[in-house]
Amino acid sequence: MAGGISAAAGEPDRPQGGPVRGLTVEHRTDPLGVDADRPRFGWRTSSPTRGWRQGAYRILVATSPDRLTAARADVWNSGRVLSSDSVAVRHAGKSLGASTRYYWTVTVWDAEGRVAGTSPTAFFETGLMSTDGVTGWDGAQWIGMKGKSPNSAGAPMLRKRAVLRKRIRQARLYVSALGVYEAYVNGRQVTVQQDGGSTTELLSPGWTNCDARINYLTYDVTDLVTREPADVTLAVVLGNGWYNGRISDGSTYYSKDGNSLALKAKLLIRYADGTSQTVVTEPDGGWKATDTGPYRADDIYDGQTYDARMELPGWSSPGFDDSAWSDVERVAFEDKHPDAQLLAYPGESARFMHRWDRRPQSITVATGVTGQDGSPNGRGRIVVDPARTVTDPASAASAPVTIHSGETAIFDLGQNMVGVARYTLRGPAGTKAEFRFAEMLNDSSAGADGPEGSVYRANLRTAKATSTYILKGDRHAETHQDSLTFYGFRYVSVTASDTVTIAGLTGKVATSAIREIGTVTTDDPDIDQLASNIRWGQRGNYLWVPTDCPQRDERLGWTGDTQVFSATGLYNADAGVFLSHFQDSVVDSQTIYGMDKAQFTGLAPGGRFNFPAGGSGWADCGVILPWTIWQMTGDSTVVERSWPAMTRYLDWIRRQTGDTYAGQGSITGDWLAPQKTSAQLMSDIYYGYSAQLMARMARAIGRTADAATYDDLFGRIRRAFMTKYLSTEGGQVTVKSSLGDASPIEPGADPNQKTEDNSQTALLWVLKLGLYETQAQRRALVGLLADNIGNDAAYKAAHPNSSRIKYAENTLSVGFLGVNVLAPVLTDEGRADLAYKLLHQDALPSWLFSVKNGATTVWERWNSYSKTDGFGPVSMNSFNHYAYGAIMEWMYAYMAGIARDPSSPGFKRFVLQPHIDPTGRITRVSGAYESPYGEIRSEWAVSNGGRSLAYDAVVPANSEATLRLPAASADAVREGRTPLARVDGVRFLSGADGVFSYQLPAGRYHLTARVV
Repeated sequence: MAGGISAAAGEPDRPQGGPVRGLTVEHRTDPLGVDADRPRFGWRTSSPTRGWRQGAYRILVATSPDRLTAARADVWNSGRVLSSDSVAVRHAGKSLGASTRYYWTVTVWDAEGRVAGTSPTAFFETGLMSTDGVTGWDGAQWIGMKGKSPNSAGAPMLRKRAVLRKRIRQARLYVSALGVYEAYVNGRQVTVQQDGGSTTELLSPGWTNCDARINYLTYDVTDLVTREPADVTLAVVLGNGWYNGRISDGSTYYSKDGNSLALKAKLLIRYADGTSQTVVTEPDGGWKATDTGPYRADDIYDGQTYDARMELPGWSSPGFDDSAWSDVERVAFEDKHPDAQLLAYPGESARFMHRWDRRPQSITVATGVTGQDGSPNGRGRIVVDPARTVTDPASAASAPVTIHSGETAIFDLGQNMVGVARYTLRGPAGTKAEFRFAEMLNDSSAGADGPEGSVYRANLRTAKATSTYILKGDRHAETHQDSLTFYGFRYVSVTASDTVTIAGLTGKVATSAIREIGTVTTDDPDIDQLASNIRWGQRGNYLWVPTDCPQRDERLGWTGDTQVFSATGLYNADAGVFLSHFQDSVVDSQTIYGMDKAQFTGLAPGGRFNFPAGGSGWADCGVILPWTIWQMTGDSTVVERSWPAMTRYLDWIRRQTGDTYAGQGSITGDWLAPQKTSAQLMSDIYYGYSAQLMARMARAIGRTADAATYDDLFGRIRRAFMTKYLSTEGGQVTVKSSLGDASPIEPGADPNQKTEDNSQTALLWVLKLGLYETQAQRRALVGLLADNIGNDAAYKAAHPNSSRIKYAENTLSVGFLGVNVLAPVLTDEGRADLAYKLLHQDALPSWLFSVKNGATTVWERWNSYSKTDGFGPVSMNSFNHYAYGAIMEWMYAYMAGIARDPSSPGFKRFVLQPHIDPTGRITRVSGAYESPYGEIRSEWAVSNGGRSLAYDAVVPANSEATLRLPAASADAVREGRTPLARVDGVRFLSGADGVFSYQLPAGRYHLTARVV
């Protein structure tokens, strides 16, 4: 059954071949629940003809497939539009009705006016087309279990049976919750289509500022209803989710006494004769509820308790006797939050991805603890039973293990992930089995929180992160996976109150990043492991909102983490809608939690840990995220929709700081940087950066006066910055990044460490934004940056008080606000050699330090753990934190060489700029990215000691690329035996410093070049 995002059950897969393909509406394929008045259409073209370009298109939209002709299209015939546009083309036909399926095709002509082809028929289906929670809901209300006290034991279970009258043609379920839900129709759980099969969602309808907006989702449940033609039963379990969990403590919708969980649903049944029937949530509509089922407790942080003895067999099926259940009552949410909107969720829900399931790599059984007296930390080590311990991964994947009371089984799944564990048990009724989740195992270091070999959970802080299962005693075994919470884990530790056999355990991965569209691979296994770690970190932290960590008592949508990683996230996955939806929460949070209802906040949604002052670098996500989404997708909708909020934010900063042109301040600064930079300097930089991006966005969306205003603002910020921070005293250029303290709130920071002049992050941003007067100053700044990174004996001798003296040569020293600009700025300044040296470095601080120390996801701190020193500061130490993974943007754009052209968002025009590794360690790179116009490929390999280069590229149809390739001369770049500059359709642009540039039309290229 499809859930708001995919083809309906029983719909055949449409062919993906042909010259016109990849049709999308609102950036989704055959979506359900579209609530846009003027939805955006998109498609891709393909052609074997080099240089093929679209010259025109015609979109037809109709209420049935047989009307998809130019003469009969009854919703929209765009006519032949002379345009190469194929991204986010707005519907301009008749108004769309609610809960209606529409069919569409697009015909494309080439630049010479010849018909290239017509797409296969696609469809989309509208949702309820309303935001007030009333229109289209047919009287559905928020209902909950009557008399149930919030936070009392037992999850509410609601059900209603309705008689069906006729032969059913179609059934749709529209559903939302105050809390989270899992829905059943006629005894079967509602699922969504995924990877040619079906899967279940996790924690629908996700997380928003509930007092501003709540989402509902749409499902095709036709197949579930037609299996029981006599009647239909709709049943739902409600969980606390974010709405009623302490994760939302500090939020305006949160209540310490608990919020009443509630359901709002409409089941729309259409009969074959054209009539229809609805089943809706209403207090007097025959709904019944109980909290006596097996779902005893649930919390995002703490986990879930499930008592299988309390299961109610058949409770979600039509024949179940619910006469002893309680009635339901209206939950007066609208009375408390009258302005809250109820909106169709616009993207892909978070769901379980079966292809990423993880099975145990080893199983260890511990029977006790020994060696406390002789261990460095006095905690000893676990006593391992070799007879029940399985170290062979092939055997561990399916091996059963029996443990007794007082013993522990530890499952290593080999990969840090996010989701839940699915487990199968056998044991006596009433036995309590507890599954505790962890990212690391304890060692013998001082930071360990248990004996060596046990699971390390100190970094979870107050999160209990435990799945508790009470057995019913089924001799054939019983299988369970939690559905009202999630965990971040690699290891699962199992204990039980009596003897149990764990017959199987699988790590079930849940994510909102369900369609991955980019890859970078090399011939260096460490770099490939780093790329894998980044990708797994994104999978885990893109769960309804982009979170900072998935394991501890946080799991929040920190905006600084989001903005620095957003370009990487959009290279890796089709996440444009996901991040645009998050931007909606950022805008909501601005008016709920931001100072003067104008400041963007440090996190969204919710108010936990939100800081009201000094938000630079985090608050600027409200400007940077729309810019990045637009650049990567080519769709300016998020910019236009966010424009009032963005201008409100910039105007607010101006009111705070006036003609000083200083930033608002920053209490986070360059978070977790080994070398400290003035937090105020970072604030001033981000003020300038946001002004610069505003000018560029204004110009692109036709706001020329605004563009001039923000250009002028950036110029004034630039001059003020240089006056304050750029010194040329004594003929030496200095960036005075010591003018002001670093973050005052950074956990684990050395209180005696001072900010320093010419810090890495300050130098990088000064170069990125051009905050200097002359090219001579620029060269000097690059030299200062190179010296800082090089960190050789001479540098250390010249800077004896610098934090850099503790670290090795060729190491980075940036934090969250420097990590995404480090390698790009170095490469743009002609120092790709340093970028590669940093990439290959595995001494602290570096990206490969974590890889060398066993990481399978990116860490929060450069020093989160080491085999020699143990665990980093426990007050804030996540082993799944994607911010430092922002290096992958450089891996796509510079190493593989698939880079966007800021003047042509969405890769309509783009840059191919592969940079060969000067260290010689990487000799082959393959990059692929599915752009809005089709797959871009960029692959290179060097041989003959780096003197010969083989390069393969694919430029999708209806796009073009600027190729910048290293070579000994222009004629040294060849396609076959022909110099590339003489190939038909290719235009030579320029050449300097051993790099030659060409304009490439669409097509496939196999090139060779003599490099030296």
